[in-house]
This record gives sequence, C-alpha cells and structure tokens, in this order.
Amino acid sequence: MVLFIEFTVTFLVAFGLNLIPFLGPSNLFIASAAAISLVNPAPTTLITIAVLIALAAAFAKGIYYVVTFFVSKHLNEKNRMRLEAEAVKVKPWAFLLLYLAAATPIPDEPVVIPLGLMKYNPAKFFSAYFLGKITITIAGAFLGGWTQTQLSGWLSTETMIALSIGLTIAVTVIMFKVDVGKIMDKIFKKSPIKRAAQADQS
Repeated sequence: MVLFIEFTVTFLVAFGLNLIPFLGPSNLFIASAAAISLVNPAPTTLITIAVLIALAAAFAKGIYYVVTFFVSKHLNEKNRMRLEAEAVKVKPWAFLLLYLAAATPIPDEPVVIPLGLMKYNPAKFFSAYFLGKITITIAGAFLGGWTQTQLSGWLSTETMIALSIGLTIAVTVIMFKVDVGKIMDKIFKKSPIKRAAQADQS
C-alpha cells in the first residue's frame, strides 16, 4: 500500500512538473529524487519509478501536442499548406529528433509544438517521446537508488536528497559539456521544423 502511494505521488508530481513550459526541472532529477526517497530501492522498483515518470512526462507534453494539433485546424490556408509541405520533409527523421529532444536536458517544446502543428502521427509522437524520457529517467532512478543504498546508513534522507541533486546537476553539466545543446541548436536552425515554427509565428 505504501509503495502504491509512493508510485501515485511520483506520477502526479512528475506530471505536474512536466506541464511547466521551458522551466520544469529535468526528469533526470525527478527520477533521482523519487528513487532516493524509497525505503527499499530494488531494481524492479527503480524501473517502475522510471517508467511512471517517463509516462507522466509523455502525457504532460501530449497535452501540448494535442492542443497544437487542433489549433492547426484554425490556421489560415497559406500557413496550413506551408506546414503540410514542411511535414513531408520532416517525417523521415522527426522520430529521431523528438527522441533526442526528450532524452537530453534541453527544452523540448521547440520540437513538440511544431510537430503538433504539423499533425505528426500521434502514436509515433508518444513512442518517440516516451523512449527518450525512459532513457533519462532510468539513469536518474538508478543514480538515486545507488545513492540511497550507499549512504542510507550514514546520512539522513534530507542529506541524501541534497547529494542526489548535486549528482544530478553534475551529470546534466557533463551532458552539456558534450555540446549536446549546440548540436541540437544547429539541427533546429537547419530543420524544416524550426522554419515552419518561425513561419507560423510571422
């Protein structure tokens, strides 16, 4: 019963945080903090935490997708035709781009919203986004679980959470040092998704 409550709270908190546009905390941190608060961070429990947070993130961003999907019906004919033309160019690699946006600590709204406007396949959207998030939440959950296991006998839960936050920040910084952000920014600048989004805003 206690575990069920923890799972439910984790899902709802992750869902709420992922609804925050651009400023929501990394799902790596959310998974790490959730795992470190567990009494017994068994591998199956950590995987469940990771899956729940990834699902929560996918459902939250799915709301953005659905809204923009239906908003596209109200665009004028010129913009709608432009988006349809760009969608043809995007389809071959949109799945990979969405996966990368979801799996890295960069804001994913610049990819999610234009894909919704282009009416990208809903099943492919959810699958790509979920797979990206599960990649990062698995890492965060096991990072938090390792911290909890190693230090639970020495440190208080509050101290371990603080350490988990520090480790999460360190991992995020390392990911940025690999120039993930710059690489994705270059892709966005050259991509039909970026051009379509700019055209729709003009």
